[in-house]
Amino acid sequence: MKSFCSLTQQIELWRRKYQTFCHLLFKYGIADRFKLAPRGKNQKTTPQWNRNKRYQRQNLLLLLAIAIFALTSVIGYRFYNQPQLAVGTISPVTITAPRDGQFEDSKTTAEKRRDVQTGVIPILKQNREITAQIKLQLTKYLSQLEFLRQLAEPFPFIDTKLISIETQQYLRSSPESEIKQIFDLVKGNRQVNLYSSKHELTSPGAVNVDLFQQTASELNAYRQQANESEFESLLARIALSRYRYSQAWKKLQQKPGIRLYDEEIITLLDLDEPIWETTQKTVLRASERILTQGIPPGMPSTLLEEAITVQLSPEVPSPAIHLASHLLLEVLYPNLEEDREATRNMAEKAALAIEPAIVEIDRGEVIVEEGQVITQADFVLLDGFGLSRRSVNWNGLLLSGIMVTAAVSLFLSVQKKEYPFLRRRDYLLLCLLSLSAPILAIFQFSYINLSAIGLLVSSFYSPALAICQVGLLTGLVAFSTKAIGWEYLLAGCAGGIMAATIAGRLRSREAMARLGVMVGLTQGGVYLFVNLILSASAVTIWSVILPRVLTNGLFGLGWSVVALGISPYLERIFDVITPIRLAELSNPNLPLLKKLATEAPGTFQHTMSVASLAEAAARELNCNVELIRAGTLYHDIGKLHDPLGFIENQMGGANKHDEIDDPWESAEFIKKHVSEGLVMARKYGLPKAIRDFIPEHQGTLLIAYFYHQAKQKAEQETGITVLESDFRYDGPIPQSREAGIMMLADGCEAAMRSLKEATPEQALTMIRKIFKARWQDGQLVDSGLNYEDLPIIANVFVRVWQQLNHKRIAYPKAVFEPKAAQQSIKRNEE
Repeated sequence: MKSFCSLTQQIELWRRKYQTFCHLLFKYGIADRFKLAPRGKNQKTTPQWNRNKRYQRQNLLLLLAIAIFALTSVIGYRFYNQPQLAVGTISPVTITAPRDGQFEDSKTTAEKRRDVQTGVIPILKQNREITAQIKLQLTKYLSQLEFLRQLAEPFPFIDTKLISIETQQYLRSSPESEIKQIFDLVKGNRQVNLYSSKHELTSPGAVNVDLFQQTASELNAYRQQANESEFESLLARIALSRYRYSQAWKKLQQKPGIRLYDEEIITLLDLDEPIWETTQKTVLRASERILTQGIPPGMPSTLLEEAITVQLSPEVPSPAIHLASHLLLEVLYPNLEEDREATRNMAEKAALAIEPAIVEIDRGEVIVEEGQVITQADFVLLDGFGLSRRSVNWNGLLLSGIMVTAAVSLFLSVQKKEYPFLRRRDYLLLCLLSLSAPILAIFQFSYINLSAIGLLVSSFYSPALAICQVGLLTGLVAFSTKAIGWEYLLAGCAGGIMAATIAGRLRSREAMARLGVMVGLTQGGVYLFVNLILSASAVTIWSVILPRVLTNGLFGLGWSVVALGISPYLERIFDVITPIRLAELSNPNLPLLKKLATEAPGTFQHTMSVASLAEAAARELNCNVELIRAGTLYHDIGKLHDPLGFIENQMGGANKHDEIDDPWESAEFIKKHVSEGLVMARKYGLPKAIRDFIPEHQGTLLIAYFYHQAKQKAEQETGITVLESDFRYDGPIPQSREAGIMMLADGCEAAMRSLKEATPEQALTMIRKIFKARWQDGQLVDSGLNYEDLPIIANVFVRVWQQLNHKRIAYPKAVFEPKAAQQSIKRNEE
């Protein structure tokens, strides 16, 4: 009997080594040369493996055929009842009207109404805030100019009967050198005449000689009439007036906001008070009239200048006309803006006012001659009389099928590369999402749900898969219907790609909500950009396009909200996982995890330690960290069926297996935590990806303790057969890299816990032994982990072990004694 048991165990060992050997053959492509069939955990023979693979392939092909048929049916909808005698085709025969007819040309009517809406002239309204700002600015400028004129006063500084106004202006503004020459002439009491003045000038080419002579003559005449003190008083007035004039000039040039030319400054300071008062009042009245009439955006400056000239003339005296005109040009700017509501109402009324385009014909009249190209009016009559020969366009349907097949093939090639592990239910979900967009297009709904599709597929599977699907659907929808403009499709596609690119990386619902805002802005911005290129008129942009931009943005946000709303239901129905759902499942406050922490605290602490190891290794190997975290937290929930049956929960109490005293029963008890865990996971609605961690973390491992206990018992008692299979878990072995990493972490955690004073080298040696045992036992055959990955995982485990078991300094005993005791010790020492 003992020999038979040893033989059975040896065969089982050979079988596992052979399974590992076959895995290596397939990994390095050697098996393909010999046409060997792979052997997995459920593939005992080649015929069975062939039948399973053939069945899976048939199911997948059937599902793909249904998907292609469904998509072709929707994409080719417009070919079901397509007229053979359409616009632009050539009539094969002469067709006459069978009866009197009158039909509405809905297409022409819609185009006319669209043209009217697009070309409507916007209604303008006065912006009262801008108008008030302009008036305030003008008043402020006039006040500043008045203040500067007061600096140059008094003017005239002497009676104009004695000295003319022109001479006084010249005396204030002329250069110091000219005034000095004039004073020298007058004080020398020489006769002033044109000839002598010209010869006395230092630079006659730069001086108004006539005005120079006139000033010198008038001053000389005044000196002859007045006494010396009166003449000196006049000279003092002239000096003061020149000083005040120069100060006002400097301030005008330095004053911010007032931009006047030199000639205008001279005019401003030389105007007498009555003319200046008239100029101010006229400028204010002219600005009031112009602003009341309104200045529209884009008004040419020449037109505004002409309007100002008309309003100022003839009230403003000619010396001040240029100054007043320049002042108004500096202050005035457009104060009218578009009244969008009124413009939209007017556009709608104008569109409704367009009478429907009616095409009439009498009985017997020729609709279209043989060989003639059918026009829109001809087609309306043909279709109205039922003569357009509507039928199924098989060529169009065939073309639709070819395009759908090409799109599906391209999608599958991307899927095999980016996300190869898809189930039938995943393909079904992707097919339903793909059908939703062209179905909306059939109903001529311009704002199709590409952003929702991109968001859902990216969060369920991968961003690359979502981008591919959004791009292919955009092309198929563009092919399927002509009712949706390119600008809508491009905007929807941009929103979908934005959602697809980012959604897969987000880890919270709040971040998803912010993504919805970004999608809306992207969709509206792309729609505006496309229309800026296509539209030739700014009027069209502001009156018609901007409301549609807002609508596009709102629909982009709305579809994102819809996707967020239906995502939990799709996750449940199709058993898919998202990073957000995994993060939610990892919340320790969930009922099942709280129950585990309360009723099996030792198991919960073990779970948290395993999670630390597995997460670090998964991050190092670029695995799904969220999945391995959630799967690790739930892998031992089956121990809740009897927590005290597992040593980590006994807390030094009695061992239940000592009471059982039957290794076979104890092994079944231990294995039960897997089956009970699956039952509990289904009860709490855990997704399959999480449930798979429960059996796969043990694989088909041997329960070595009770197996060796059974062998010892068989040696002591006769007639007992010990089969290794009775002490192995039922499996399956790990089917993913994440499950394989967790199996290794679970196996190493208890062993590493016992290492208190060990060195990192000793810990690494022990971990390598465990890894070697798992590898040789064939537990990692289907996990996707390579032999080269094991050293990386081992080093990560050691690093995490060092972090969890770091040393602390040893505190003196006195630190832990009461304060009174410390004082007593101190007194005794003293």
